Amino acid sequence: MAFKEGSKQETHVLMVTLSSQGHINPMLRLGKRLVEKGLHVTLATTEFGGQRMLKASAISSTTGINFISGIRLLFFPDGFRLDYDRSNNLDHYMEYLAKIGPVKLSNLIKEYYHDTDKKLSCIISNPFVSWVVDAALENRVPCAMLWIQPCSLYAIYYSFYNKLNPFPTLTNPDMGLELPGLPLLHSHDLPSFVLPTNPFRSFPRLLSDMFQNMKRHKWVLANSFFELEKEVIDSMAELCPIRPVGPLVPPSLLGEDQSLDAGIEMWKPDETSLEWLNNQQPASVLYVSFGSIIALPVKLMEAIATALKNTNHPFLWVVKRPEFPSADGAGELPIGFEEETKNQGLIVPWSPQTKVLAHPSIACFMTHCGWNSMLETLAAGVPVIAYPQWTDQPTNAKLIVDGLKVGLRLQPGADGLISNKDVEDCIKQILRGPKSEEFQKNAAVLKQAAREAMATGGSSDRNIELLVNEIVGSS
Repeated sequence: MAFKEGSKQETHVLMVTLSSQGHINPMLRLGKRLVEKGLHVTLATTEFGGQRMLKASAISSTTGINFISGIRLLFFPDGFRLDYDRSNNLDHYMEYLAKIGPVKLSNLIKEYYHDTDKKLSCIISNPFVSWVVDAALENRVPCAMLWIQPCSLYAIYYSFYNKLNPFPTLTNPDMGLELPGLPLLHSHDLPSFVLPTNPFRSFPRLLSDMFQNMKRHKWVLANSFFELEKEVIDSMAELCPIRPVGPLVPPSLLGEDQSLDAGIEMWKPDETSLEWLNNQQPASVLYVSFGSIIALPVKLMEAIATALKNTNHPFLWVVKRPEFPSADGAGELPIGFEEETKNQGLIVPWSPQTKVLAHPSIACFMTHCGWNSMLETLAAGVPVIAYPQWTDQPTNAKLIVDGLKVGLRLQPGADGLISNKDVEDCIKQILRGPKSEEFQKNAAVLKQAAREAMATGGSSDRNIELLVNEIVGSS
């Protein structure tokens, strides 16, 4: 790595993200890699996120400054009270943050990087804080974007917001979409933000502005790896190149020392799940988790519960009660289910997912297909039952099922609903169906490919090294 000879200035990188655990962790893990290669890294998020991080994670503090794995943490106000319901007011929250964010971030930069021995050489944002590039340009600092979804999504959004291909409309909702490097896509395979039925305003507005102005970013990085999405990565090389630097998952999933992980947990995981798994047979447990944001409708909760009970397989189900419960009972277990299945399964509010996926008793993962969870699953070599909900998840499911062939997708019936029989059939096919061995074999191949990509000299490691050299060279 080519640091400038005789330079007395420290080369600093500032990472900026929303306070979601799924946004923070990829940033921290990339930051850890940059620290290991000699850069000084700071992560900035909102004070709301900072409060949750400080409560839930092992963060060290020196003279009032917080650190995690050698990465300094800074927090800026988002203009709302800590008890404000950000999740259920996403549009208002995101639009307001986009207005005040650049000012708050510029103030933070002026306050913490005024020392002459600290050279702020790069700011790294992600797609959901696209306003960060405004602050970067104002302060004359080159900006990188870490794309925290698959490169396939990057290609779809780039085409959609730059009007390179026709997409489904209200008058033609079922049209197919053909893009280089991707299989034929239909409406149910596309990210919800590009569909005419999308109810959100703020996210598409952020993405539209970003994808029409990608040249404002000096680097575009991706939480993926070349061997996973080589066709679509190659297809973007001429349009708007993207460099994979992942999978940015816990080190233990890559055969490395877990104590080196920079990730955080916003919620305390229930470690009793590991003790319970130790008492189960190898490759016997159905792991079920739909993330921390979406609360599943009552009928879907009932269908999953009935299916799990009827299969008689041991199960570990993560059921996180909504922070702001809804009147219709979404996200709640059927009455009596936990008692009825106490000898069959375990229900926890949050699990140590990395350790769970790596446990030999896990047979498959029923998931919403959030990209962080998908990368962890691939790195663990576990087959998938996909039930995507919104944003990138439908495309992730398409990639997992039809592209990588490591699982099946739950398909709604003619009434648009998932029945317990649909879930039961999927479980049987994954565990004992004619393709079950193929799923396991493909998952094992991708597990090895993920490890090789992040190992010294691997495809993602080389891209990180290249980034460091270019950051230092531009300082």
